[in-house]
Amino acid sequence: MTERPIILWFRQDLRLGDNPALTAAVASGAPILPIFILDDETPGRWAPGGASRWWLHRSLNALQQSLAAVGCPLLLRRGNASGIIRTLAAETDARAVYWNRCYEPYAIPRDTALKSALVDDRVEVESFNAALLFEPWQVKTKTGTPPKVYSPYWRAMRLLGDPEPEHAAPHAIPHISKVPEGDQLDDWDLQPRGPDWASGFTALWQPGEEGALDQLEQFLENALDGYRKGRDFPSQPLVSRLSPHLHFGEIGPRQVWHRTVAHCITTGRDPFSGSAEHFLKELVWREFSHAQLYYNPDLPDACLRPEYEHFPWDRAEKPLRAWQRGQTGVPIVDAGMRELWHTGYMHNRVRMICASFLVKHLMVDWRAGEAWFWDTLVDADLANNAASWQWVAGSGADAAPYFRIFNPVLQGEKFDKDGGYTRRWVPELSGVPDRYLHKPWEAPGNPAPDYPAPIVDLAFGRMRALTAFKRLNDGLSSDIAACA
Repeated sequence: MTERPIILWFRQDLRLGDNPALTAAVASGAPILPIFILDDETPGRWAPGGASRWWLHRSLNALQQSLAAVGCPLLLRRGNASGIIRTLAAETDARAVYWNRCYEPYAIPRDTALKSALVDDRVEVESFNAALLFEPWQVKTKTGTPPKVYSPYWRAMRLLGDPEPEHAAPHAIPHISKVPEGDQLDDWDLQPRGPDWASGFTALWQPGEEGALDQLEQFLENALDGYRKGRDFPSQPLVSRLSPHLHFGEIGPRQVWHRTVAHCITTGRDPFSGSAEHFLKELVWREFSHAQLYYNPDLPDACLRPEYEHFPWDRAEKPLRAWQRGQTGVPIVDAGMRELWHTGYMHNRVRMICASFLVKHLMVDWRAGEAWFWDTLVDADLANNAASWQWVAGSGADAAPYFRIFNPVLQGEKFDKDGGYTRRWVPELSGVPDRYLHKPWEAPGNPAPDYPAPIVDLAFGRMRALTAFKRLNDGLSSDIAACA
């Protein structure tokens, strides 16, 4: 009698190493049927955007090759994931379905209902944590509540001790003798058709588990020491660029944590001081964002501070379009937006500048920026994206105060003084002297005739935003006083 198989459902865990669901399935000794399902129905408007689909195609191709190397094919199907899993379990007489947990607001109810349905079908279900250092519900304050501010979150997480050790990748995976019919990856049309808007992605990225591990190794060897200060300078290669690999689960946060700590110990450094600790804290910012999403499922769509729903956003299309195209006339902002379009990525310091400019100087709703980043970032992650935009807008947890408005000229002069980053992405400014690079409208003789004038006077934009935010906050204070 043929042993009943285990269906291994790959989701945002496209790797063999440190994959607890895979580890448990292999340990069971049962034949395994790995599957990935492209489900654009369940996420609704949060289905993967264009840049994410480009990455997903290459990541799945890499996963197929990794599985083939250990003797196991990957089944691909497209459609409603719950229906496909239940049908497949019935077709193969599966004894169990294993998956690693997802935390998006559409995934949790889907998975809960699916688990219940499978149990009714007499199919076992096991789920695991592959995406986070600790589960959101594990990190609590002394009073037993989830931390709402980052610093207490970091302290509470450290009290839990070190994350669980990473799991080694299996050397072989037993698979079912007859794999059901599936789709071909190329038939999913995840790649651009016609003009290849993603042509600049290829030179920068190597999607897949091998690329992720190599990226981490290169960062630890060449950039970790300078990370704390250098991470703010977009022309310097001192950031990890691990964000898309982490989002797609080509590398796990436990792997990043433990390998960073091991690297420091091997090289005689303290992993919890200086640049190394700063890097680990940034890894935990990712955890904090996922906790925010877990406890606030409306995070991508609604202001955590509900009074911000009454902010007088500018609904005009022109400011948003100029920002999206990198044609605002503000050099550091345009450089960032063009880097995003050409590479699917934007340096984190520049992301904050661009987001602040959109929300504060242009007074465009943060959700419009969130949607654009969702479609254009290869590391588009619902928790990180939503939490970061709400932080900039001042409407979220541990948010920047409303009066914190990045001055894009001063930011450019401080973090791109010699213009290496700005001139790369805004070549119209190549003839502008350094002194005027970040404010070319002040340069004598119009040295950049093909570059637009600023879409908004920066002083006016700042004052307009301050006035609007102050009225909002003063109104809230008045309401509170009236209720006292």
